[in-house]
Amino acid sequence: MSADGTAPANDFVFTNNWFDITAKGVWDILIPQVNPARILEVGSFEGASAVYLINALGKAHDLDLHCIDTWGGGIEHQDLDMAAVESRFHHNTALAVSRATKQINLVTHKGYSDACLAKLVAEGQGESFDLVYIDGSHQAPDVLVDAVLGFKLLKVGGVMIFDDYIWSGTIPRDPILCPKIAIDAFCNINARKLNFIAAPISQVYVQKIAS
Repeated sequence: MSADGTAPANDFVFTNNWFDITAKGVWDILIPQVNPARILEVGSFEGASAVYLINALGKAHDLDLHCIDTWGGGIEHQDLDMAAVESRFHHNTALAVSRATKQINLVTHKGYSDACLAKLVAEGQGESFDLVYIDGSHQAPDVLVDAVLGFKLLKVGGVMIFDDYIWSGTIPRDPILCPKIAIDAFCNINARKLNFIAAPISQVYVQKIAS
């Protein structure tokens, strides 16, 4: 970041390493195996996961990547400048797209995930995504809606990833404000339609085996 707060044109700008800590090690193994061409992520923040996917896949084949975020922040982001976070997302993803050798169709959906996901379903895009990544609101009711709608958009054989399975950002801890109870409910209800993929406890990985 330069002295005036702008991003150097040829550098990625991230203010945290959350993705590297929680996901990258597993994704380095899993993403080449899944080799997704059509991806949906709920919760994009500064674009770390989107950049990873573009870098990992954008030299092998064309990529259709849909990113959903309000860039308004959740209860854990009250002290952040979310306009700056959104600016970094656009900078980082544009730089990644410019470096890809294959065609990248990056579609940004700015809005609440329930409305954006429902719109994709209504447009007839059900069971069309190879990979769905859920990392938006961490409040259980929101996570459950994202999971149900995201599952409708996921192909049979595709993979769904839930981030922050054991996240707890409130003191005292309130389970309704945490992802775990919603992820557990979704996985229990859909147990006969899922294969569980072994992974560190910070994330949950499932493969859709039936509609």
